[in-house]
Amino acid sequence: MFDDILTAVPFGIILAFTIGPVFFVLLETSATKGFRAALIFDLGVIFADIIFILIAFYSTNNLRGKIGNDPSFLIFGGALLIVYGIISFIKTSKSFRSIVKEYHKVEIQKDYGKLFIKGFLLNFINIGVLLGWLGFIVLGDSLTTSKNGGAIFIISMLSAYFISDLVKILIAKRLKAKLTPRLIFKTKKIIAIVIFGFGILLFLQGLFPEAYEKNKEKLEQISPIKEKLPE
Repeated sequence: MFDDILTAVPFGIILAFTIGPVFFVLLETSATKGFRAALIFDLGVIFADIIFILIAFYSTNNLRGKIGNDPSFLIFGGALLIVYGIISFIKTSKSFRSIVKEYHKVEIQKDYGKLFIKGFLLNFINIGVLLGWLGFIVLGDSLTTSKNGGAIFIISMLSAYFISDLVKILIAKRLKAKLTPRLIFKTKKIIAIVIFGFGILLFLQGLFPEAYEKNKEKLEQISPIKEKLPE
């Protein structure tokens, strides 16, 4: 279980630093309205993510159980992450100076209720987020070995994402000052490539199930050894 949590943390951090409208509005809210306003906004964002995750879990609930017996299902998850990475990479080709300017034009409301709704809608209208969570759910199922490992992976990933957002809120002014268009361009490209890379790995696991099964057996052999080690 602890290994599953550690595996999920880097993915949560990567998602937290995905450059997009939510990222900029969160920094803008923190810098202009303070910690509490930014926290409320971020809770709206997280709530939208939770809804996407529930939709993804229920829509793949029957299929997810086949991953262990039919690794070819990993091709589906890998394809989702590949598409998600490609879309992010292509969008980066736009002028980031105009994108940054556009993001900062988003009006920041003082009312906490409106901030929560704004955070929710800004994230919920992006269907690519659902696509990404579908891919990460399959990835979690393939990387974890404990009972309910997939659920633990996603919960841990979302928790790491939220904690990273809290750090961003606390250092918003410093972070915002260092986010030049050139740095934003490079960061988004790197994140898109990383997600694309994980999609490729997942895709290859589905194409070569024998190698997948061997790695899975090795992990299962390691688990009993860990249980026998003295605390």
